[in-house]
Amino acid sequence: MTNHQFYVGQQVVCISAAQPANTTLPSELTEGAIYKIRWIGEHTHYLDRTYIGVRLEGIDRGTCQIWGDVDTPFRATRFRPLVADRLGSLRALLVPGQPLAPSVEGPLRPVKVKEEERV
Repeated sequence: MTNHQFYVGQQVVCISAAQPANTTLPSELTEGAIYKIRWIGEHTHYLDRTYIGVRLEGIDRGTCQIWGDVDTPFRATRFRPLVADRLGSLRALLVPGQPLAPSVEGPLRPVKVKEEERV
């Protein structure tokens, strides 16, 4: 499995709300909407094989009448992390395996930079 950048409690934005092929449960997602992850992990499905899936707060998918899966997770590839501090998320890329958590403080300059006047 590939390394993922999600964690429980993280806010994510949906980038694909389309109904996937060969699925029996309705999508229940809205493209561009923000959700909060309540579970993340590997999920194995008869047709879709093994994938990284997420369960979202406020959405309980119930039991699939055909396959018997309980609260089937959505594919993680349908979401992107909601990042408030883009520079903080880029700094996090320097440490392998670290989640892309926004940093609390932003870039600060200790002294205002004074632009030189050109004549």
